[in-house]
Amino acid sequence: MLSQPTMLIIAGVIGAATAVFHGVLTQKLMVRPVGEMMGTDGRLPQSLRRLVPALLQFSTFNWLIGGLALVAAGLWSGSEGQTVVGLLVGSSYVFGAAANFWGTRGRHPGWVLLAAACLLIAFGIL
Repeated sequence: MLSQPTMLIIAGVIGAATAVFHGVLTQKLMVRPVGEMMGTDGRLPQSLRRLVPALLQFSTFNWLIGGLALVAAGLWSGSEGQTVVGLLVGSSYVFGAAANFWGTRGRHPGWVLLAAACLLIAFGIL
């Protein structure tokens, strides 16, 4: 059986890898098309044209940092630190998995990966 820190490390690797893949697809399939729809003709304020891509990539950033935090906690933190990081990152991953499942009606692998990371986090902190 895997040790609890190892489970957190694996969950972190899954989360960070999912985030990178998510970021590439979000950029290609959402940020670029939305940017083209918003145009540069001045109909929308520049602040809005800058804010939309950042908001679309926010979950990517959050999942990546969470994954790195899980790896760091598994490698260098004690039990209390692992629990705190696991609860914070796990709550983000649970929300991401649920929203992804709901939004795609289960036809997207992202929810499965985040759910697997959530299970590893749960076993890693219990």
